[in-house]
Amino acid sequence: MKTLVICSGGLDSVTLAHKVAAERTLTRLVSFDYGQRHKKELGSAQACAARLGVPHDIIDISAVGRLLTGSALTSGEPVPEGHYAEDTMRITVVPNRNAIMLAIAFGVAAAEQADAVAAAVHGGDHFIYPDCRPDFVEAFEVMQRYALEGLANIALYTPFVRVGKADIVREGARLGVPFAETWSCYQGGDVHCGRCGTCVERREAFHLAGAEDPTPYEDPDYWIEACREHQARQPA
Repeated sequence: MKTLVICSGGLDSVTLAHKVAAERTLTRLVSFDYGQRHKKELGSAQACAARLGVPHDIIDISAVGRLLTGSALTSGEPVPEGHYAEDTMRITVVPNRNAIMLAIAFGVAAAEQADAVAAAVHGGDHFIYPDCRPDFVEAFEVMQRYALEGLANIALYTPFVRVGKADIVREGARLGVPFAETWSCYQGGDVHCGRCGTCVERREAFHLAGAEDPTPYEDPDYWIEACREHQARQPA
């Protein structure tokens, strides 16, 4: 199946791009500049496309992003530190981000007569992001079926939607993904901060997967304390 991949440049979407390239016909990677402070991730997506030998498009929706206020990823609020599944991480939600990106990607896929759009939403996102949950994925695919009726028949491919990030690390290791060339940190500094929710999630995922994490972090051990504190807050 000819498949277009939405690729942010993060560990999950780069692994998905490699998976599609190995199992399907990868047509292109599409990334979005929505004004995110960690725009550095787009360079990782570009490197992934070059590595896999496919076109890469960065679609500028920063004008839309400026209107999606209230998120620490697009506004001036500080990025919270701690475990990814804490309530404090809700401030990283960008309203309707995935729905907006998917709608554009489906249009591109229809124009190039692709069979599917792939997105790397995963089970670990369900707690925080409503547009990463299975119900959203299923409803969006139905909506697009009506939107493109008579024009195209495009599937939404989300192989990670019911698995955690550790499973994605295992799959990436199997596929030979160069994890060091992916970017997760919401701070967007020179190296991963090691303290924001997505850094903690990334570091924990490698630990749970039993895989070596090649990522340099400013604070490489903070994740241990963050995970311990999160576990202590869970009901007995």
